[in-house]
Amino acid sequence: MSKPLLAIVGRPNVGKSTLFNKIVGKRISISHNTPGVTRDRIYADASWCGYHFTVIDTGGIEYKSEDAMWKHIRMQAETAIEIADCIIFVVDGKGGLLPDDYQIAEMLRQSHKPVVLAVNKLDNPFDTAYEFYELGLGDPFVLSAEHNIGLGDILEEATHHLRKVEEEEEDPSIRIAVVGKPNAGKSSLVNRILGTKRTIVSEVAGTTRDAIDSPFFHNGQKYTLIDTAGIRRKRSVEEDVEYYSVLRAFGAIKRADVVFIVVDAEEGLTEQDVRIAGKVHEEGKASIVVMNKWDKIEKDTHTVEK
Repeated sequence: MSKPLLAIVGRPNVGKSTLFNKIVGKRISISHNTPGVTRDRIYADASWCGYHFTVIDTGGIEYKSEDAMWKHIRMQAETAIEIADCIIFVVDGKGGLLPDDYQIAEMLRQSHKPVVLAVNKLDNPFDTAYEFYELGLGDPFVLSAEHNIGLGDILEEATHHLRKVEEEEEDPSIRIAVVGKPNAGKSSLVNRILGTKRTIVSEVAGTTRDAIDSPFFHNGQKYTLIDTAGIRRKRSVEEDVEYYSVLRAFGAIKRADVVFIVVDAEEGLTEQDVRIAGKVHEEGKASIVVMNKWDKIEKDTHTVEK
C-alpha cells in the first residue's frame, strides 16, 4: 500500500524547504534565502509517532509574476495540492500576511483538503499569530523550522489526517541517475520515460536545482529515476545555489545503481562530458551514454563511432 502524502506549500522564501528537511531528517531540498530555489516537486519518506508517510516539498507560489518559470513552479505546487492527503501551508510570521497568502488560502479551501497552517520564523514559543486567523484556515501553529520549535505540534495535527500504513521494507528499486551538462536534455529524457511532466523543462540553463527522485515500474521491476542539475566546470560555478545543486548531482551518482550520461549531440562530446563520465567511473557505477538531440544533427553510418 502506498504511503499517504503530506504536501508543504506557501509563497517563496517562507521556509518550506527548511521544514521539509526537518521532517524527513535529511538535507534533501536546497534551503537558501534566494526566492525560487525549489522549483520541482521533491519527495522523501518520513516517520513520526508510528505514522509513515511521504512529504512533498514545492516551489514558492507567486501569482503576480508572468514569468514562465514562476508559472511552471506554481503548476508543480498545484499538482502537489491535488494529490496530497494533507497540506501544511507555511506563512512568514515575521513578514506578515501578503496578497499571495490570501490567494493560496483560497485555493486550499477550494481543494477541500485538510490544511495545517504553520506560521514560521517565530523563534519564541510564546509568540502569537492572531493575525493569521484572517486566512480562515483554523488555528495557526507557531513554528520555527530552523530551531525545531513547534514542529511536533504541527506533525501531530497533520498525522491526524493521514491513514496509518505499515513501514515498508528497504526500497527494492533500481536507481538510475540522469546526469550531464546544463541544457543537455536530462529533464526532457526523464519526463519522456515517465510519460508525464514530472520536472520543469526550459531552455534556461540551471532550471533543475535539486536531485529529484521519481519511482516507476517497468515489466514488474521498480525503478527510481533521479533527475539532476547540470554539472558545469568547477571554476564556472559562481552561485551558492548552483554549488549545492552540483553536490546533489554528485550525491545522486553515489547512490545510483546505473547512470545515464546525457550528451548534447548538437554540441558534440566535450571535455566536460568526459569529466562527468570520469566521475561516474571513479564511483564504480555502470553507465550508459545517451546522445540526445540526435535528430538535429547531420549524420551518416560512421557518426556514432566518431
